[in-house]
Amino acid sequence: MNDALTQWDAERAARIGELYRDLHRNPELSFQEHRTAAKVAEALAPLGWDVRTGIAGTGIAAVLRNGPGPVVMLRADMDALPVREETGLPYASTATATDPYGREVPVMHACGHDMHTACLLGAVELLTAARQSWSGTVVAVFQPAEENVSGAAAMVREGLFDHVPVPAVVLAQHVSPMPVGTVGYRPGPLMAASDTLDVVLYGRGGHGSSPENALDPVLMAACTVVRLQGIVSRELSMQDQAVVTVGRLQAGTKDNVIPDTAELGINTRSYSPEIRARLKASIERVVRAEAAASGALKDPDLTWTHGTSVLVSDPDATTRTLDALAALVGRDRLTELAPVPASEDAGVIGDCVGAPTVYWFWGGSDPATFADDRAAGHLVANHHPRFAPDPEPTLASGVALMTTAALAWLDRA
Repeated sequence: MNDALTQWDAERAARIGELYRDLHRNPELSFQEHRTAAKVAEALAPLGWDVRTGIAGTGIAAVLRNGPGPVVMLRADMDALPVREETGLPYASTATATDPYGREVPVMHACGHDMHTACLLGAVELLTAARQSWSGTVVAVFQPAEENVSGAAAMVREGLFDHVPVPAVVLAQHVSPMPVGTVGYRPGPLMAASDTLDVVLYGRGGHGSSPENALDPVLMAACTVVRLQGIVSRELSMQDQAVVTVGRLQAGTKDNVIPDTAELGINTRSYSPEIRARLKASIERVVRAEAAASGALKDPDLTWTHGTSVLVSDPDATTRTLDALAALVGRDRLTELAPVPASEDAGVIGDCVGAPTVYWFWGGSDPATFADDRAAGHLVANHHPRFAPDPEPTLASGVALMTTAALAWLDRA
C-alpha cells in the first residue's frame, strides 16, 4: 500500500462518510450548487491548498504545489437531478427546487455526484497528509452542472486557467452499479456526444369543440415527435450509432382548450462529429417542415441550449493509469466496457488545453446484491429513483482509486 492510502483511518472515513450523507440529503440542481460548494470550501479550508471559489458561479478549484514535477488535475462533479428519491434511506433527500423552466421539482443525487465530491475530498486529504512522499502539483476541480453537460465549458470560459496551471493529465471517475472493488474502462471514445434543443411551436388557440377555428400546436408537436424518430431509423446507416429522444412535451392547461403554443425538449447522442452535425441539421429540418405542413403562421423557435463532444479516455494515458489501478484492485477486477451512450463533459477541460483525459467507472454495489439484481433483471442504475451506492465500501474504494491514479502521474519525492 502506498504512503497516502495508509492515511485512510477510521476517523477520516467517518468524517468523509458523514459529509457524503449530508450532500446526499441536500442535493442541488445544475448551477444551483451553492450549499454544496460552501461545504466543499469548508472542507478544503484547513488543508492549506490555494482555493478559488465562484468559478462559473459555483465551481471550485484548489491547488497544492508540492515541489517540482507534473501538474495533475482531479475532477469531480457536484450537481443533482430533478428526480424524486425512493431509496428509503435515513439520509434520503426530500429537497425540491425550481428548474430552468420555472417548475418546482424534486431533487435527488440519482447519479452519484455526491459520492464523486466526497471521494475527491477524501483523496485531497490523503494527498495532503502524504505530501512528503510525492512531488508535483495537484489541482482539484469541483465542477457544477455536469447533468446538462455545460459546467466544464463554463468553468474554462470563466477563467479556470487564470487560477490553475495547465495539467499534464485530467483524471475523473464515476460511480456505477458494478460491484464494489471493480473498475470499468475503455481506451479511446468512451461516452457519447450530447446536444439538447428547446423548441417552441406556434399555433392558434381556441375551443376544443371547434378545432377548425384554431391551429392545434399539440397535434403539430405530436406529428413532430413521430417524424423525428425516422431520422435514426431511416436516415442513418445501421453502422452509425445515434439516439434522438424527445424527453419533454408541454402544452396547454385544460383538456378542452387548444393552446397557442407547444414546447419540445429534444436530446441527441452520437459518437462522431459527422453524425452529430447531421442529427442537428435533420432535427431542424423536420421541426420546421412539420410546422409548415401544419400551416403554422409563425416559424418555430429552435434553441440549442447545451451540448458536449465525445468523451475520449486517452489510450496511452489510460494504460498508464490502469497499471496503477490494477496494482491496487487486481487486474482481474478491471473490465473493458463497450462505448457508453450516456454523456459526460469532463473531457472538455483537458481538450481546451491539449491535456489527455483519463476516465473510469468504479463499482458502488454490494457484490451479492448486484448478482441477485442482475439475475432478476432489475439492476438499479444511475438516474433511477432508487439508485444508492453502498456508502462505506464505495467511498473507501473511490478515494483509493483517485488517490492511486494521481500518484501514478506525480513524481516520487
